[in-house]
Amino acid sequence: MLWEKLPDWGNWFNWIIERLPRPLAYLYEAWQCPYCFGFWVALALHGITGLQTTPALETMPSYIGIGGTAIAWILDALATATLIMLGQLCLNAIAVPAIKGYQMTMEFKQPFKEESTDSL
Repeated sequence: MLWEKLPDWGNWFNWIIERLPRPLAYLYEAWQCPYCFGFWVALALHGITGLQTTPALETMPSYIGIGGTAIAWILDALATATLIMLGQLCLNAIAVPAIKGYQMTMEFKQPFKEESTDSL
């Protein structure tokens, strides 16, 4: 994913991360996990937009009080993070065999390319 590739784009990004305040640098490090990334992004998006992954969490029992809202937000963010992690696992499950199949196809075709260039 994107957060995994950023450090490979050059030293400038690592330089920025090193100069961030320690809590922000920690958040970046934690976000390298799709589950952690999904949790924090879902929590932020819910706070900004009010969107929820699990509509059943919109109404919490009244006896919980104000803590019910915080519990609902956290549970919803956990559900979203689980879906993001599942999506990442599914993409990896598809990508690895596809890449391996492509590599095997190229290895299979290589002798035929060498024979065609030798005959010219």
